[in-house]
Amino acid sequence: MPDLNTLSLTELRDAIAAGELTAVQATRHCLDRIDRHNGKLNAFTQVFADRAIERARELDQTGVKGPLAGVPIAIKDVLCTDYGKTTCGSRMLADFHAPYTATCVRKLEDAGAIILGKTNMDEFAMGSSTENSALGPTRNPWDPAYVPGGSSGGAAAAMAARLCFGSIGTDTGGSIRQPAAYTGVVGLKPTYGRISRYGLVAFASSLDQAGPFALTLQDAGVMLDVMAGHDPLDTTSTPPAPGSAAGSNATNAPANSSFRIGLAKQYMSDQNAPAVQRAVERAIDAYRAAGAELVEVDLPHTDAGIACYYIVATAEASSNLARYDGVHYGHRTDQPCKDITELYARSRAEGFGDEVKRRIMLGTHVLCSGYFDAYYNRALKVRRLIQRDFLNAFTKCDAILCPTAPTPAFKLGTKVDDPLTMYLNDVYTVPASLAGLPAVSLPAGFDENDNTRLPVGVQLIGPAFSESRLLRIGQTLEAAFGRAESAMA
Repeated sequence: MPDLNTLSLTELRDAIAAGELTAVQATRHCLDRIDRHNGKLNAFTQVFADRAIERARELDQTGVKGPLAGVPIAIKDVLCTDYGKTTCGSRMLADFHAPYTATCVRKLEDAGAIILGKTNMDEFAMGSSTENSALGPTRNPWDPAYVPGGSSGGAAAAMAARLCFGSIGTDTGGSIRQPAAYTGVVGLKPTYGRISRYGLVAFASSLDQAGPFALTLQDAGVMLDVMAGHDPLDTTSTPPAPGSAAGSNATNAPANSSFRIGLAKQYMSDQNAPAVQRAVERAIDAYRAAGAELVEVDLPHTDAGIACYYIVATAEASSNLARYDGVHYGHRTDQPCKDITELYARSRAEGFGDEVKRRIMLGTHVLCSGYFDAYYNRALKVRRLIQRDFLNAFTKCDAILCPTAPTPAFKLGTKVDDPLTMYLNDVYTVPASLAGLPAVSLPAGFDENDNTRLPVGVQLIGPAFSESRLLRIGQTLEAAFGRAESAMA
């Protein structure tokens, strides 16, 4: 029998199809690892063990075929399912049972995937460390004293610790790519609209996008293929791009030495950690050795990205989270209230954590009369300038190479009281989000200082709907750095 600890998602799928393994064996393997490691990591907040085993038995008995047949997968607790709870890591939704299942989750199950459970996250996806969860922080499998990144830290940690064979996170400003870098796995943020947002609890509706964590680029592409496509329930979703097989068909193609790799001077900061800079330099050397053309590109509005993002995203959050008032649904205070206004105020004060309150207040402020033009409208103009920067850059190159984050993972508790420093962890991820572009973070070695061994990631950003080519371009780096290692035995 193959060693389940070393198999990729596609290798597992093929082994099940060939009769070398069963879906029940694969599912029990993951559930056993969850039992062994989740107490230390807090990656899963809910495990659907009985449902997963029942589903695996059904697949084994009926021989259901599909691109994910028999593959155990974890999903971030911001995606609705009509089983279990959907808490978004918040006390506000601690007992919320969704009446429907998110389109992307339904597509995974239709393709034969087995949903193991839901993973921890920063509350309402607001954070960069998964320390803002009402269900407690998630810890990095490489060193539990460190954060796994956020907001999809639970999904990234579950993948890095091999508690699943693939996981689904969401990315609003870097919440797939940054934790992928911190935990040493592949993390893909698709083009905005590539995957339906129906059933994804909204943080910032013009930015939110679901995407996969995986062991390999091919695995990420297979999951993207399954989830992508237009959904009549989400009018922002798009039909498949021409020749859009971003999975096995794309990533099995040989790396192409004619690719042009863009290097933006704005991303080569002396503020990057030495390990991050070394990883980028090694990636440049790998492309040079493969015969790719390296070109300098200019992204002049990069420095405005964080400020722009934290106006646009918080404004949308203020609007989206207004529905949680203790009356329609969500946490309702037990304290006596003299009127409806006090009921709203008490319920929201008790239900939301500090970071969510901070962002709601900031977003409400920038939308207020007298500030709307000065902040929100100006941020929208800057967002368009950032989009234009990328459009100009992609006339010269096929993908832009840069760090995913300026540093490796940091210790738990060291930035939680310094929001600005925390926000700057996303300096290299928010521009692609603002522009709606696909981007992928790949494992690029380790920082082995101070008796720690923490992963480092590099990022590739491509034009809209270029996931197929982006994954193919990434193969050069996957060959140079090796595929993701397991963080736990």
